[in-house]
Amino acid sequence: MTLPDPALQPEFYADVPFKRVGAWTIDLLVTVALTLVGLVLTLFLSAFLLPLLFAAVSVAYRTVMLSRYGATLGMMMMALKWRHLNGRAPDTTTALLYSGAHAVMWTVFPLQIVSVALILLSPQRQGLHDYLLSTTMLHKVAPE
Repeated sequence: MTLPDPALQPEFYADVPFKRVGAWTIDLLVTVALTLVGLVLTLFLSAFLLPLLFAAVSVAYRTVMLSRYGATLGMMMMALKWRHLNGRAPDTTTALLYSGAHAVMWTVFPLQIVSVALILLSPQRQGLHDYLLSTTMLHKVAPE
């Protein structure tokens, strides 16, 4: 099975950049909430390592959600799904690499700028981490 061709079926990729922003916002809120829970569970001792706790929670949350459901909570709410370019659902290793690359791109901000440019300009709306892993986001209504 392959994904819909963006030239023949552009509706599967049309609003993906805007939906990715919405999904990212929702996932940021989920990650902040989970980080606060971790902060309380460690009796606020993790406050000394708060950026590391946030990064660890973010990578763990994205990896678990992407490997189990093919989408994070934000992606589900925005009707997006994450797939390899050949159409199959990515595995846990790919989800971990994707999540790690996402964290690195927010640390090295010029990489995030490149990723946003790729999302806006590429036919399959791939970010930098999608391009490196041969994955993409598309509307949930695409064929399974």
